[in-house]
Amino acid sequence: MYSHKLTTTTDAVTLIKSNDNVFIQSASSAPQALINAMTKRHSELKNVKLYSVHTEGEAPYSDEKYKDSFIINTLFVGANIRKSVQSGRANYIPMFLSEIPLAFKNGIIRLDVALVQVSPPDKHGFCSLGISVGVTYAAVHAAKIVIAQVNPHVPRTRGDGMIHVNKIDALVEVVEPLFEHKPRELSNVELQIGNHIASIIEDGSTLQTGIGAIPDAALLSLQNHKDLGMHTEMFSDGVIDLIEKGVLTGKYKEIYKEKVVAGFCMGSQRLYEYLDDNPMFEFLDTAFVNDTRWIRKNPKVVAINSALEIDLYGQVCADSIGTRQYSGVGGQMDFVRGASLSEGGKPIIALPSITRKGKSKIVPTLARGASVVTTRAHVHWIVTEYGAVNLYAKSLKERTKLLISIAHPDYREQLEREAFEIIK
Repeated sequence: MYSHKLTTTTDAVTLIKSNDNVFIQSASSAPQALINAMTKRHSELKNVKLYSVHTEGEAPYSDEKYKDSFIINTLFVGANIRKSVQSGRANYIPMFLSEIPLAFKNGIIRLDVALVQVSPPDKHGFCSLGISVGVTYAAVHAAKIVIAQVNPHVPRTRGDGMIHVNKIDALVEVVEPLFEHKPRELSNVELQIGNHIASIIEDGSTLQTGIGAIPDAALLSLQNHKDLGMHTEMFSDGVIDLIEKGVLTGKYKEIYKEKVVAGFCMGSQRLYEYLDDNPMFEFLDTAFVNDTRWIRKNPKVVAINSALEIDLYGQVCADSIGTRQYSGVGGQMDFVRGASLSEGGKPIIALPSITRKGKSKIVPTLARGASVVTTRAHVHWIVTEYGAVNLYAKSLKERTKLLISIAHPDYREQLEREAFEIIK
């Protein structure tokens, strides 16, 4: 069956027709060879709608010259299509990550073809979706046609990501390393933020972290904690050291006890090798991972998320810079809500007090056109390098004072003056 479905990338993508809706697998699992082959067929294709969450690698289809062939609809903006979205060449669809699988399943977003990257099949004919199962699980079950790039670099992960070769319409063998997101050296500001986050995390907590400097700093600061668990939409290399040092055990989790639950991950080759056939990790459908009904069942859920700016009312903008779309809604609200409903839970929004250009990230009001991802009614803990404050159940005047106390010192007096004018 495997050899019968084996073909070339050029022939495989002929299954894509004009007017089709095509899903591209997310994050570090984007099947680059299939993407390139599809793009080369641009002269034969018209009005192909591409759906994806954030993808790494190249996105050649986003070039302006292919505008009649490919229409980009992304549910989370990554660096490779950010300029296209901001220029109007590509479309952004705001949607909670937890609800994307349902949109595929119910045909609200109809999928004709799914382009994915999988491990070689085992002796029973099952391939693994590897490090990106999250929304891909629903996509491969909803799509009429599945085209898979078979890559020995894809780790076999446990959970929902197994797909039998009889469910795949065309197989292409490709040997190429997965995209790596290697940890970088952390700044003093990031380390200070990580220390403040760690100071409010109790032993036995269940963590949700993302990727980037602040989550890495937080994990680094948790080396002396005990019996932490993890239930997260994504993770990176920082979990390895916590597991090997006996800090991350999952002992007190209620959902998938003693397991790390996630939808996808991004990291280094070390991480991908660590995950291969590792029974401690369960990669599951995002409809489950990000569902507040399951998140809240774990004890002391700590959700660590970031923001681009936050105003004195407590409104959090995490996905746009004014009117310019930068990233996406993602799963921030899924986990902010899940953590707030968990017994002893703590939703945390962490950010440096100023931008790289020296402007305050704590502002009187959000920039014109800025999107609110976490509302002022949902926000709890805010952390900068100057401390951690809890806005929950605080009046507008109380939360204003708290936010100003962790703003950059150069902006505190200005914020106090402006707060006097707007907060009544």
